[in-house]
Order: sequence, then C-alpha cells, then structure tokens
Amino acid sequence: MAQTSSGQGFALSGSPRDALFGATVGFFIGFGAVSLFGPTAHRFIEVMQLSPTQVGLLVSIPLLTGSLLRIPFGAWVDSTGGKQPFLVLLVLSLVGIAGLWYMLLTLYPEHLTQAYYPLLLLFGAFAGCGIATFSVGIGQVSYWYPRSQQGSALAIYAGLGNTSPGLVVLILPLIIAFAGLWMAYLVSVAIVVAGLILYYFLGQNAWYFQMRKHGADPAEARKRAEAEGQEVFPQKSALHALLEAAKIWRTWILVILYFTTFGGFLALTAWLPNYWQSYFGVSNWTAVIMTASFSLLASIIRVPGGSLSDRLGGERVAAGSLLILLAGALLVSFSEGPVLAGIAMLVVAIGMGVNNAAVFRLVPDYVPEAVGGAAGWVGGLGALGGFAVPPMLGKTVELMGPVGYARGYLVYVALAALSLALIWLTNPRRKAGLAQTA
Repeated sequence: MAQTSSGQGFALSGSPRDALFGATVGFFIGFGAVSLFGPTAHRFIEVMQLSPTQVGLLVSIPLLTGSLLRIPFGAWVDSTGGKQPFLVLLVLSLVGIAGLWYMLLTLYPEHLTQAYYPLLLLFGAFAGCGIATFSVGIGQVSYWYPRSQQGSALAIYAGLGNTSPGLVVLILPLIIAFAGLWMAYLVSVAIVVAGLILYYFLGQNAWYFQMRKHGADPAEARKRAEAEGQEVFPQKSALHALLEAAKIWRTWILVILYFTTFGGFLALTAWLPNYWQSYFGVSNWTAVIMTASFSLLASIIRVPGGSLSDRLGGERVAAGSLLILLAGALLVSFSEGPVLAGIAMLVVAIGMGVNNAAVFRLVPDYVPEAVGGAAGWVGGLGALGGFAVPPMLGKTVELMGPVGYARGYLVYVALAALSLALIWLTNPRRKAGLAQTA
C-alpha cells in the first residue's frame, strides 16, 4: 500500500516495506562513519607521529557520539516518529566529514601536525553522529510493523545497515590509491549528501505520527492508525520508559552483553586495519580485505541469527555465540601468523554477529515491563564498547610492545567470560530449579 486516504483532507503516505527500505538506506549511510579513520590510520600515524593510544582514541572517537546520542535521539522518536531526528543526525555527520575533508585539503601532509590532533577528534566526533541513526531507525521501523513481523524486519534493518563499515573499508583505500586522501573524504561527503537526500524522500513516519502532525488528537490518531494496521504506539513518556528500564537489573545484563559483542564489533572494525598492518606487516590491500571480511560477516550473519533466536530462544543462542567468541578471541590472542589470526577473527565475527541478534531477542524476555526503555539503554550504552576498547588495545601495545597487538584480544576473552557468567546467573529456569530444590 503506497498511499491511503485519511478522510480528513490529507493522505497517509508510505508502507511498512517502503519505510524499512528508507530507514535501512539512512542507517547504512550514517553507520559508515564507524570506519572513518580505520582504513586511513596509517596515513595519520606517518604524518602526525601518533602513539598507539592516540590511534586507538582516533579510530574510536566517532563511536563516542554515535553511542551516547542513541539514547536521547532514540527517545525523540516517540514524539516525532523518527524522520526529524534521523535528518538532524545525518546533517551533523555531514558537518564532521566535510570538516575533515577541508582539513586534509588545506593541511595534508606538510602542515598536519600533532597540534591539529584535537581538531581531528572534534570533527570525528561530529561525523560519528550518523552512527546514532541506529536507535532512531529501530523505533521508526518498529512503529510500522506488527509485532509478529518485527523480529525479521529489525534483523533486516540492522543486518543490512551494518554492512556499510565493511564496504567503506574496501572503497576508501581504493579512492586514496587513485585520487589521494582528501579526495576519499570528499567522496564520503558526496555519499552522505546523497544518502541524506534519499532518506528525506524515502523515510516515512508511521501513520499515527502522520495524523498527529496534521492535528489529530492522540486518541483519534491511534484509532485510525489501528484501522490501517498499526499495532505499536509510543508510550506516554519516553523518559519514563528509560527510567523504568534503568530500575530493572536485567537491563544492565543486556547492556554488558551488547557492550561485549556490538561494541566489540564496532571497535574491531575501526582497529583491525592498524592491527593487520602494524603487527603482521601485511600490505594495505590485504588489511583492507581481512577487515572487510570480518565486518561484513559479523553484519550479515545477524539476519539468520535473529531467526535462530526466534526458534531456539535468545538465551540459548546468546550463550552459544559467546562461547564461539571466547574461543575465537583466545585463538587470536596467541596467533603468530596472519592466516591463523584471520581464521580466528572470522570465528569472532560469527560469535559477535549472532549474539547481537540474540540480545535484542532477549529484551522483551528480560525486561517485559519496559521494552522500549531497555532497548534504548542497550543500544546506546552497549555501543560504547566501540569507544572504550580501541584505546585499551592501543595501551596494551604501548605496555607490551608489538606482541601487545595480539595479547590485547584477551580483553574480549574476559568480556565473553563475564557475559557467559551473567547469563548463567540470570537464567530463569536455573533459578526456578534452585527454588524448587530449596
């Protein structure tokens, strides 16, 4: 259904499928900032003489704003439907990427010194705003689809949208090789502009929000939206939902799980090009291909991971995927050659991607009293792993020398073990069995 008459002097536009496509396109464009510095880190290291810790902060800085802004902008969806906050985030991301392009155009390479490192971080932080479109799109798509179809719809949205960092890792070095570093960022500016325009025309708020915009009161808008097939509606207060979810301890278990795997995915997508080149000395193109393989596999496998979670249960799938992550991270930590390390990183990608899907399947099971608020905390704070982990990896290199590039992955071993312990402790069936025994 492309357009439906409201009978009140205006028409309802869009359909669930159209809205899913528009939101996925917008998220795909905004999420590309995850790989903004990763493929170019070596250029900045050479010119600005950056330390491993500075490189870790540089590649992760877009993830700071991209993570923290997920919470307020995700809540904003409940009052507008999503299109307005989505556009604001894409515009802020455009400002950041355009600023980086201008810096490189005017300063690179002779004048780009350590003195400009704070400005580089500032523009990177602005560029990362586009990453926060994830939570906006989650809400926007959820309002369009009936509950019975949301698992599949959100898996498609997140899985396909998550592929953009892997593609950026492939494309950015190609442009740099043929046209230079500043041109690569100019192309990035053009892509974000094109994506912003596409989303402006394709992104649609659900019918309830369209009717509210045209003056219908909440009760009337809900009644007519239900007649059109809409099942999910905003709570009275997004802030109330966040506060209620924050009071439920299981919410924070899910935050830790998502910090480990989605935050971990973001961190590695940004860190891996530097890891492959600095530790194993592989060529730039080999590093690009290995990083893109990791990113794309972790993204695409999220789609079947959602279906598997529906069939087997989110908790069982989460535990199994964390075991896979732990085994892969342990193998990477002691790998002495790029082939074995590459295979191990693909194992890590499988564990992370499947667990990312399982966590959101667990939200209604663990926090049924405040699903929307819990999703906001999980998506926002969980993604902070992408900001927190790269500086830790860089610091490990500074403390241990080159072998620290490998040993740093013990961080993921520890996070996976902690997450597994928390799942075991919170398993409702285990607790019920203990209660019966007592």
